[in-house]
This record gives sequence, structure tokens and C-alpha cells, in this order.
Amino acid sequence: MNEFHLTEDQQDCLQELINIAMGQASDQLARYLDTFVYLKVPSIESVEASELMITLSQRKNTIAVVSQGFFGYEGIRGESLLIYQEEDSGRIADLLGYEPDELSQDEQLIDISSILTTTFLNVFAQQIDNQLSYNAPKLLPNVQEILSEHLQQMPFTWNLALKVNINYQVTDYSFNCNMIILIPETAITNIKYVLDRVLEEF
Repeated sequence: MNEFHLTEDQQDCLQELINIAMGQASDQLARYLDTFVYLKVPSIESVEASELMITLSQRKNTIAVVSQGFFGYEGIRGESLLIYQEEDSGRIADLLGYEPDELSQDEQLIDISSILTTTFLNVFAQQIDNQLSYNAPKLLPNVQEILSEHLQQMPFTWNLALKVNINYQVTDYSFNCNMIILIPETAITNIKYVLDRVLEEF
């Protein structure tokens, strides 16, 4: 994360905030889904847009990516990408308690994505005394060109982003998916101000 010039204290603070949010989000999801939800310790790194597109396009068996934008106070904003593998697509209806053929697979993907995204990000926002709003989730084919075009159409521009990668595992249903949170370069300065405020309160 050197590109963003985060101090060691800021990096540690951000990691701790995300870890706390993950723990609480995991608990909320477990109660909501009535099953155990395990979230691995996330990776936090800087990434270029071109690198991200290559990485996503090389994922094997990916059937869909659901993108959902978020924005809050103090200039906090970004995009969440939920990435689904083919072997997990048939388990979403059982996980959400839907009857067979009640919703299309696309609708199921959008529903679970909204739950996973908002649960984690709302808990994270609470840690920094913020409140987030969300755009409608959008289902994207796993095609590099379409993902690239989608990123270019976001209400902010970026070549470099802060990337948080979280893996969800729902053990009772053998369900896994990845959530990638992207904070654009233009919002990193705002994140730094928020982290400094949190550090001052400790």
C-alpha cells in the first residue's frame, strides 16, 4: 500500500477495523442464514485497474460477478464485486431458503450479493461513525471487456485502488464466494483522514 503513503499506524488501524467488521458481519450472517459463516482474514493491497481485469478474467469456473457501488459521508465510496464459481451456483437457493424455481439464478445471485455486501460494509461503517448508501447491484458476465467497461462507467475514475479481498465460506452448504472491495484512488485521502480520527480517539 505504499502507493497511497499510508503510515504503519494507518495500515494497522484499517486492518483492525476490517477484522472487527468481519467478525460482527460473520455473526450477523450466521444468524440470518441460520448456519455457520466463516470469513478468512482479508488481504489488503493496492491494485491497478489493468491488473484487476487480468486477475478476474483468469479465474477458472467463474460464472458471474455482481457489482454494487457504495458511498457515505466524508467522501467514502467504492465498489464491491462478488465473484461466484460454477460449483456454488446451485446452492444459493437452499442457502436463502427459496423454493425450486422461485427465482431465476440471476435473481438469486443478486439477492445473496446484496446481503453479503451490505452486512459487511454496514458493520465497517459503524466502526468509523459513518453510514453508507448503495446503488442497485448489477450482474456482469465474466468477460474482461465488460468488467473494464463497467469500471470506466463508475461515477469516479481510477487507475489505482485499494483492494480488500474477503472469502466467504458457508460450511453447511459447502458454499464459497469472494468479495473484492475497491476504494478508488480519489477516496484514499478521505480514508486517511478517517483513520487519523479513529487513531486520535484511541
